[in-house]
Amino acid sequence: MTLFSIARKNIRQNFTNYFLYFTSMIFNIVIYFTFVTLKYNETFQATSDASPKISSAFSGAAVVLMVFVAIFIWYSNSFFTRKRKKEVGLYSLLGVRKKQIGRMLFYENFIMGILALIIGILLGPVLSKFFVSILMGVMGFEAIGDFSISLAAIVNTIMVFSLITIITSFQGYRLIYRFKLIELFQADKEGEQEPKSSFIMALLSVILVGIGYWLALQNLMESNAWKEMGLMVTPLVILATVILGTYFLFSTLTVYLLKMSRKNKRSYWKGINLIGTSQLLYRIKGNARTLTIIAVLSATTLTAVGTAYSLYYNNRSNVELANPISMMFINKDKNVTNQVRDIFSNNKNHDVIYHKSIPTLQINADVTTLKNNLFSNEMMYTVISVNDFNTLAKVQKRIDKLSLMGNEAAALDAGYYEGMSPNYIGSTISLKVNDRVENITFKSLKKYNVLNYYTASTTLVVSDQLFTQLGKETNSVKMEVYEITNEDEAKQLTKDIQLILPDEARFSSFYADYSAGMESSGLMIFMGGFLGLVFLAATGSIIYFKQLTEANSDKGRYEILHKIGVNKKEVKRSIAKQVLFVFALPLIAGIAHCSVALTALSRLMQTSLVIPVVICMGVYTCIYIVYYFLTVNAYYKIVTK
Repeated sequence: MTLFSIARKNIRQNFTNYFLYFTSMIFNIVIYFTFVTLKYNETFQATSDASPKISSAFSGAAVVLMVFVAIFIWYSNSFFTRKRKKEVGLYSLLGVRKKQIGRMLFYENFIMGILALIIGILLGPVLSKFFVSILMGVMGFEAIGDFSISLAAIVNTIMVFSLITIITSFQGYRLIYRFKLIELFQADKEGEQEPKSSFIMALLSVILVGIGYWLALQNLMESNAWKEMGLMVTPLVILATVILGTYFLFSTLTVYLLKMSRKNKRSYWKGINLIGTSQLLYRIKGNARTLTIIAVLSATTLTAVGTAYSLYYNNRSNVELANPISMMFINKDKNVTNQVRDIFSNNKNHDVIYHKSIPTLQINADVTTLKNNLFSNEMMYTVISVNDFNTLAKVQKRIDKLSLMGNEAAALDAGYYEGMSPNYIGSTISLKVNDRVENITFKSLKKYNVLNYYTASTTLVVSDQLFTQLGKETNSVKMEVYEITNEDEAKQLTKDIQLILPDEARFSSFYADYSAGMESSGLMIFMGGFLGLVFLAATGSIIYFKQLTEANSDKGRYEILHKIGVNKKEVKRSIAKQVLFVFALPLIAGIAHCSVALTALSRLMQTSLVIPVVICMGVYTCIYIVYYFLTVNAYYKIVTK
């Protein structure tokens, strides 16, 4: 019997242990193949106006995925090799040289890698079309009928994963030479020492995480801590304190709490809780590093996916804030304006809800009194009368009405940001009209605009009397506003109008910004979602592998429990509690870190991210629960076999 045939036999006999690792590899290959396919596919690139950006985005995602998969396979391969120390020791005892054992393990890993690659390549073209249809849907495009798989994508995937498989296979080969024969046989019998608990270190872990959270939740504009450390250093401090605090949390605080739980005699001596608590206590410190990595990775994944989904979820409301009107432009030429009116009249897909010609004034203002460092001392404003504001507010169904007299004014600032934007109310600025200066005082601030931001920018509303007076001394600029039905589907209408309007008209469209937002946020959520699934599959698999290794070590203990009368129901309950503790720790820590990060982000963006974040966390938790039940069942089968 050759080493190659032994390797094949070992894979068949141990396939149940390798199944999750094998499926994770296939999933990684399929996702990588999809990203590379989209990078090379010309049909997909032609559907988007931002094809160079999309291509580079998928290239970057493919590199991140490749690095992560390489680390995951390296870790898993090392894990499986160390798990089989006793088997390797038996081969050595029978006279098999380390070189031959190394070759056998090399063959095993290589065979599994090639099998996963073949299945991944076969599934890739089928699943890629399905994934592309999802991407097109979230980006707001129609599905591509003639989407094809490029040969370059297949070759790229084969080359990358073949190289990863060869490197990790050699790693397993090299690892054999580090083992000593006595170490191989005594691996399961090595004495375990009870970890020491330290109240000071446990308290330090809470303090470190607390410092990180406190810094993250500070107001960037007002926080003295951020000002002292700087915008570049503070995020690094947050990252360092949270990661270090999480490690101490798992390695010391959990040990301290488990030792405290032993003092509750009523619970500790109930059933076989003594066994479960002791096993967790002895192993939690050894697992601290792995759990920390998983917690940080879970937090990073949840934050990235939550941010992407939040942008996608809030896209419409953000675009409506910047574009309260479907289409708007400056009337520079009456003939062109009439052509635009004809286009609207002849279009059968969209009805005009209202059309207004709004007279505006473009006036420079001295804003020194606003005392805002982000603005220059002089700004250009679009000025409208209070009557036109009330007319537009009414047709836009806003329950708002202004009443201004004399030199009173109101600011319409859709991009208003608390702490960064000027404090308008009560402030006085100077409007410069020819050689005259007119002082106006802000009576009101509206954190929206009735005109599109790109065309009108920040708008000032003045009394009708003042508007008439200023209009006599400067040229009036008419702005045409059109509100239409089905504005989010006005692709062709937008293109038709863009073709005839000059750049000076500063044409703005709800559809243009909405489709651009859908495209960018849809792309982010697609890549973030699938990369998140890859990270989740990998982290779930790592916990699964570690628990199964511990199950093999604990098999003898559970045999003794069975002999003294402990029934299988109690055994399963004990296993479920132990595994829940290991799964829950990184998940809870990851969700906590993610919640703080997204709370800070929502404050920065001044928008609510609750719904999208809760949805992402819910999906992530559900998948983790699936891994939990798989692990419990596999653990139970091993110890009761």
